[in-house]
Amino acid sequence: QDDGKKTELVLKKRTDILDALCSSGSAEHLERVLDVLLAQGELTWEDYQNVQVLPEVQGAGFSSLSSCSNVEEKEETHGTSAQTLLTQRPSLIYKLQDCIDGALKALVQSGHFTSADFDPVQLPIYTPTQQARRLLDLVRSKGESAAAAVLQYIHQKQEAGSSLNEEKLTPPKEVLKYQKKLSSSVCAQSCFLSTYGGTSHMSLDDIYTEGQLELAHECVDVQGPLGLEDIVGTVGTVNEEADTVLVCGEAGSGKSTLLQRLHLLWARGAALQYYLLLFPFSCRRLNSEQRELSVQELLFQHCCWPDREQEEIFQFILDHPHLILFTFDGLDELKQSFSDEHRLCCPTQRAPVHILLFNLIQGSLLKGVRKVVTSRPEAVGPVLKKHLCKEVLLKGFSPNGIDCFVRKHHSDPTVAVKVLESLQANTALLGLCHSPVLCWIVSQCHKELLGCGEGSPQTITDVYLMILQHFFQRQSPPKSTVRLGWQQGHLETILHLGQLAFEGISTTCYIFSGADLEKCDVTEKDICMGFLTQSKDMSSSHSKCYEFLHVTMQCFFAALYIVLSSHTDRYAIPKLFELQELRDTGVSSMCFRSCLPSTDQEEQIVDSEHAVAETPNLQITATFVSGLLSQRHQSLWLHCCSTAMVEKKARQVARCLSKGMQKHFKSIPQPVQGEKKSMHAMPGFVWLIKCIYEMQESRIAKEAMSKLQVDHLKLTYCNIGPVECTALAYVLQHLRNAVGIQLDNNSVGDVGVEQLLPCMHICKSLYLRNNNITDEGIHKLIAKVIQCDNFQKIALFNNKLTDACTQHFSHLLKTRQDFLSLRLGNNNITEEGAKQLAEGLKSNHSLKHLGLWGNKIGDVGAEALASALENSDTLLWLSLVGNGVGSEGAYALANIIRNSTSLEELWLTENCITRAGVECLIEALEHNTHMKSVWLRNNDLSLEEVKEMAQRESRLTF
Repeated sequence: QDDGKKTELVLKKRTDILDALCSSGSAEHLERVLDVLLAQGELTWEDYQNVQVLPEVQGAGFSSLSSCSNVEEKEETHGTSAQTLLTQRPSLIYKLQDCIDGALKALVQSGHFTSADFDPVQLPIYTPTQQARRLLDLVRSKGESAAAAVLQYIHQKQEAGSSLNEEKLTPPKEVLKYQKKLSSSVCAQSCFLSTYGGTSHMSLDDIYTEGQLELAHECVDVQGPLGLEDIVGTVGTVNEEADTVLVCGEAGSGKSTLLQRLHLLWARGAALQYYLLLFPFSCRRLNSEQRELSVQELLFQHCCWPDREQEEIFQFILDHPHLILFTFDGLDELKQSFSDEHRLCCPTQRAPVHILLFNLIQGSLLKGVRKVVTSRPEAVGPVLKKHLCKEVLLKGFSPNGIDCFVRKHHSDPTVAVKVLESLQANTALLGLCHSPVLCWIVSQCHKELLGCGEGSPQTITDVYLMILQHFFQRQSPPKSTVRLGWQQGHLETILHLGQLAFEGISTTCYIFSGADLEKCDVTEKDICMGFLTQSKDMSSSHSKCYEFLHVTMQCFFAALYIVLSSHTDRYAIPKLFELQELRDTGVSSMCFRSCLPSTDQEEQIVDSEHAVAETPNLQITATFVSGLLSQRHQSLWLHCCSTAMVEKKARQVARCLSKGMQKHFKSIPQPVQGEKKSMHAMPGFVWLIKCIYEMQESRIAKEAMSKLQVDHLKLTYCNIGPVECTALAYVLQHLRNAVGIQLDNNSVGDVGVEQLLPCMHICKSLYLRNNNITDEGIHKLIAKVIQCDNFQKIALFNNKLTDACTQHFSHLLKTRQDFLSLRLGNNNITEEGAKQLAEGLKSNHSLKHLGLWGNKIGDVGAEALASALENSDTLLWLSLVGNGVGSEGAYALANIIRNSTSLEELWLTENCITRAGVECLIEALEHNTHMKSVWLRNNDLSLEEVKEMAQRESRLTF
C-alpha cells in the first residue's frame, strides 16, 4: 500500500521531477539519480544502460563497451570488487572525478587497460563526473581483476593521506579573476574582529586567540589538540559520504571569530589553499532574505558578484565541487529549524533561502562541496547529525588562552598583569572568562574591575552590568552620572535598546533596519553608546542595518526591558521560564511574542514555520532576568521604576524557578528494586541551576534542594564548564543527603574542579571522566575531599594526569581508611606513579576497586602494586589493562591471587604476557577458590596456547 502511494505521488509530481532533472540543460542530475538507483539495486545493469544519458558521439569505443557489458551479464560475474563498483558507485564517482588520468595510468601499468581504452573515457565533450562514470563502466566490463585494481588505486591514495582530487588543474582565466576578487572581498571583511568589537576596530591578527577544539567522537588517530585546518580536513571523519562539518559551541565560545580567522587565512593564501573558492554566509543575515533564490544567485548576490562570465564560473563550481568551501555561521540563529523533508536537487531552481541551505548541508545540492556550519548544541538534532561527516566541539579558552587573550588585549603589560592577578584571586570570575565574550568584557572593563575591591563580579549578570556601566560612563560627562546615577541617567537608552532587543529575541531577529529602530524610538544618541554596531554584509544592499555587539548583549538588553518596562505583559516572566516545556511544541516564539504590547494583532500572526523560537537565547535572557532581579541588584533600579513592580517580578522569578525544579524532580523514575535512585539531569535542569545562582539567594537554593531525594545525580554530556560548576556547587551544597555526582564527558577542567569544592561535603562519589583535568586540579581536589567524611569514590578516566598526581592519591589512601574506589584509567601514569600509589596502598585497609587501565606502569609498576596488595583483604577488582605488563609483572601479580582473601576479578587484557606468565597465574589460582576471573585477551599467546590453558583453567578469559 505504501509503495502504491509513493508511485502515485511520483506520477503526480512527474512534471516537477522532469523539470528538476532536465531544466539545467545538463544530464548530471539525471545521471546522479541513476547512480543511486543502480547502487541500491533498484535498477539492473540492463535497465541502467537503457536509460543512461550519453552525449551523441559515435565511435568504436562505445560499441565495444556495450558488447563487453553484455558478455559480462551472460557470465553473471558477481565478484566482490565488481559488486563494490556498483554498491559504492556515487562515492566512487565523486572520488575519481578529478584524477581520471592517474586512474587510467594505474590500470595500464597493472595490465588491465591499453591506451586504446582511454578514448571512450576521455572524450572532450564529457564532464569530469561523466568521465568517472565511463571509467567505472569500462572497468566493470573488464572483470573482477580490473575492478580490484581501480579500488586499490583509490585506497592507496587515501592511505598516503593525499586527496584523490590532486590532479593539477588550471582553472579558466575568468575563474581565477573571480577568485582574486572574492579573496579580496573576504579579506576586507575579515581583517578586523567582527564580533563584539565593532567600536574598537581590533585587528584580528592582534587579538585572535585559539579556543579549545575537540572531536565530538573519540578518534584514536588524533594526537594533541586540533588545529584550524583539521576542521575541514579528514581527521575524525565518521561519515565519508557526507560533506558537512559542524562546529558546535555555546553562545560566546568564539564560533564566529574562528570562522573569521579561517576566512582571513584562506584569503591571504596562508591556509586551506586546496580550496579555490570560499563562500562565507551568515545565517543571521540570510534571515532577512525574503526572495526565492537559486544556488547561483545565493552565491553571487550574498558573497561576491562576478564582473563577467557568471555562467562559466558557476559551471566550474558545479564541475569541481571538491575545490569549493562554504561556511554558514550561526545555524541556530536561522528562523527555521533544520529539516531534510523538502528535497531540492537542481542548482538552478529557485527556492526559499533556508531550503537551499538545508539541501546544501545534506548534500542534495552541490554534492562534494565542503561545508562548515557553526551552531549552538541545542539547535543540533539527530536529523542534522546524520548528514555530518564529523562534529567538532569548540569549548572556549583554556587557562593559557585566557592569559594570552588578556595580554593581547592590553598594550600595557602592567595592566594585563593586574587583570590576570585579579582573575586568579576570583576563581568564579576566572571560570566565566573561559567564555571568550566574557573574557573580552572583563578585559574591556579593566578599570571598573580593578577598582571594585570586594565587590568583584561573581555572576554573568555582574559582568554585563559592568560593561553597561563602562559604555555609559565612557560616553557621558562624569558630573551627569554622579548626579543621577549611571542607570537613571541613561534609562531612556536602556528602554529603547531593551525594546529593540526584546522584540528581536521574541521574533528571532538579530539584524535591525532603520524602520525597526524607529519603531522602538532608538535615536542616534542611543546608537552612539556603542551597544549596536553597523551590520556587515557582503551583499550589494546599501541600506544601513544594525545588530548588537553580540547576541548575549541583545539577551541582556531584552532582560533589562522585561525588568524595567511597565509595558510588558504581566505574564512575560512566567512564559519566559516555561519555554523549556514549550520548546517541543514549536510554539514557544508565539507564546513569548504574545507578551509584546498588543499593537496590531495581525503582526502577531506568524507562519508556523517561522514560529520556532530560539530557545537558547530566551534561556540566556531568563538567566539575566534572574540576576537583575536578585536582591543584591534591586537597589540599582530604585530610581528607574517602582520598587513594588521590581519586587513583584522578583517573586515571579522565584516561583518560576521553584516550579521548574519541582517538575524536574517529579520526572525522576522510581528505582528498580535493589538499585539506588538516580536522576539523569537534562540541560534544562542545568539552566535552572544557573538561574538560581544568578539570584544569589541561598533561600531559593535550599528550598529547591530540600525536595531532591536521590542517591546519584548524573550530568553527563551536559556542556558543564567552570561557569556551570560554580552554579552547581552553589545549589548542591544545600542537599540534605550525600549523593554521587557524575560529570563525565564535560569541560570541567582544573578551574571547574576548584569551583566544585564547596559542595564536596555532600559528595559520596565523583565521576569526572574526560574533562581535561590535570595534576593541578587534583592537588586542590584531594586537599578538600580528604576532609569530607562522605567522600569514598573517584573516577578520572581519560584526563591529563601524570605521575605528579599520584602522591596526592597516596596521601588520600593513607589518611582515609574508608575510601573504596580509585579509577585512573587512560592517563599518563608510569612505573614511578605506580610506586607512589603503592606507598599509599600499603597503609590502606578499605579499598575495593583499583583501575589503572591504559597507563604505562609496565612490569616494575605491576610489581610495586602487587607487593602492596598481596595481603589485601578488601580489594575486589583490579584492572591493569593495556599497561605494557609482561610475564615478570604477571609473576608478581600471581602473589595477590595466591594470598588475597578478597580479590574476585583481575583484568590483564592487552598486555604482553607470555605463556610463562600465564603458568604462574594458573598455579596461583589453584590455591584460590573464591577468585572469579582473570582476563587475558590480546596477550603474547598463540591460538594453541590459549586453547590449551583455557581448558586447564576455566576462570581464565581469553
